[in-house]
Amino acid sequence: MTHYRVEPLDLHAHLYRVTLTVQPHAPELLLSLPVWIPGSYLVREFAQHLQSLRAEAAGRPVPVRQLDKHRWQVDGLACGPQAPALVVTCEVYAFDPSVRTAWLDSQRGFFNGTSLCLRVVGQEHAPQRITVVPPCPETWPHTPSWQLATGLDPVEVNAQGFGTYCAPDYVTLVDAPVEMGAFWSGQFEVRGVPHRFVVQGAPAGFDGDRLLADTQRICEAEMAFWHGADGVPPFSRYVFMLNATHDGYGGLEHLNSTALIAPRGDLPLRPRPGVTPSALTATDGYTGLLGLISHEYFHTWNVKRLRPSELTQPDLDRENFTELLWWFEGFTSHYDDLFLLRAGLIDTPTYLQLVAKTLHQVAQTPGRHLHSVAQASFEAWTKYYRVQENTPNATVSYYTKGALVGLCLDLTLRQHGTSLDHAMRALWQRSGGGPITEADIRAELATLAGRSLDAELDTWVHGTADLPVLELLEQAGLTLTAEPAPLAQRLGLRVSETQGVVLRNVLRGGLAEQAGMAAGDEWLAIQTPEGSTWRVLKLDDLPVLLREPGPVTAWVSRDRRILSCTLQWPGLPPASVSPQQVWTGDATLKLAPPASTPDGAPTWPHARA
Repeated sequence: MTHYRVEPLDLHAHLYRVTLTVQPHAPELLLSLPVWIPGSYLVREFAQHLQSLRAEAAGRPVPVRQLDKHRWQVDGLACGPQAPALVVTCEVYAFDPSVRTAWLDSQRGFFNGTSLCLRVVGQEHAPQRITVVPPCPETWPHTPSWQLATGLDPVEVNAQGFGTYCAPDYVTLVDAPVEMGAFWSGQFEVRGVPHRFVVQGAPAGFDGDRLLADTQRICEAEMAFWHGADGVPPFSRYVFMLNATHDGYGGLEHLNSTALIAPRGDLPLRPRPGVTPSALTATDGYTGLLGLISHEYFHTWNVKRLRPSELTQPDLDRENFTELLWWFEGFTSHYDDLFLLRAGLIDTPTYLQLVAKTLHQVAQTPGRHLHSVAQASFEAWTKYYRVQENTPNATVSYYTKGALVGLCLDLTLRQHGTSLDHAMRALWQRSGGGPITEADIRAELATLAGRSLDAELDTWVHGTADLPVLELLEQAGLTLTAEPAPLAQRLGLRVSETQGVVLRNVLRGGLAEQAGMAAGDEWLAIQTPEGSTWRVLKLDDLPVLLREPGPVTAWVSRDRRILSCTLQWPGLPPASVSPQQVWTGDATLKLAPPASTPDGAPTWPHARA
């Protein structure tokens, strides 16, 4: 059995000490640290933070030879039942606030096993144990209140959660992050399965009861979606780990847990005296947090178990390519907000505005005409996760466009008397909750629809034409209205306005690109046709100065040089535009809430399963 011991060594230096104890099966032993973490498709080179690696057996040093960037070999080992165990120790620097790696400071500890635990090559499928100890109270006297939360199975732990946990194999071990600190903790059950929610950095007045109640409603709705009225889920416990920070946002799914990060201002607050919880309305931030919770919990089925065949046994030493992220990430994005509606946490108009937001995001991405969502899935390793100023011109998000593909498929299937819900559950049953291929998807869709949907998938998934979202929505009975796009979109820009106007992205074919403006430019001033020059502090100031369309001079700073660009000012937007113009990016879509049936049930096709 392989055993790891993780100790918070130095909170101020952000160092963990990791001790690996293993019984060699051969004279040579190969150790490897993963280069990526499943769910986040980028080679992250976790070994860059590993230091002071050494080994010993029976108290004597054993030489360790590094083979490449993430592998080490130990030679000349005695092996057999009576041979001494090999003990390998190292230190890991942990100061990445994301959900993907590891963190340690005086307030909190967090790690994924992919960042700390060296894999013993050849013994990956053997049982694994990990012991996590708290910071030394003599050295760190403020830490006795620390607790630990993880989805791993406990073997021998204390009341605070520190101690020994086990996993059947290495992949399961490193697929369970560990959260430590003086966090808030709450619990609820769904079908007898305990669900724990821990929150680091919660502000004063945090309403944990509301977060628990709302999360429980999401979990109940999603569990019913996958398993019907009384089915058994594929896990015996679940842990939500939320780190509330100033401005972070994101999540990463695991087998029976998720690591989340969100702005602490998005957390719900206890109601003021005299205000009942039912009278409260969710802020946009809190709705976004609930959508994140819904998204990661849905992944417990759709990607962690129902998964691309290419990821059946993930190779953690190199990239693992698949064209199916549009299904596993995109369709999860389609369902995350939908389950807020089904759980009664948002109303139909709010849900429709979230759909409109997704349409708007895709319409602002010129790369959608260059890159299909299948290509974007395959090249996530080199394009989507390596964000730079040209990203929106070079690729499309398989999250957002994938969500719209899901919407289009659902609306199409409903015209044939079935739905995407049926397709998801049928694929779960077809695969036994395991790996699938695109051929499986196509076959199941054809069975449900009573005809092949290959033409639609070829166009929507493997093509670069715009999706027929608006047409399908209108066929579903929605009334579509539109209003002019924001000025940045009409100019072909994405900007930062924290300190002046800085161009983050210049979108392909837009007016700013035609003028010669470039990403990284600071837009300093504008010269009106009348000859007056004005400082540009915010884009929204420009319509006050410029009303009629025509050429104007824009002054930008690039590499400390002042440059002039002739910009074709688009003038004031029209009062209304057509749906087709909406879709091509000239305006943002607003969806009117649908009419209601006589019994009050909305006619929007997703309102009820």
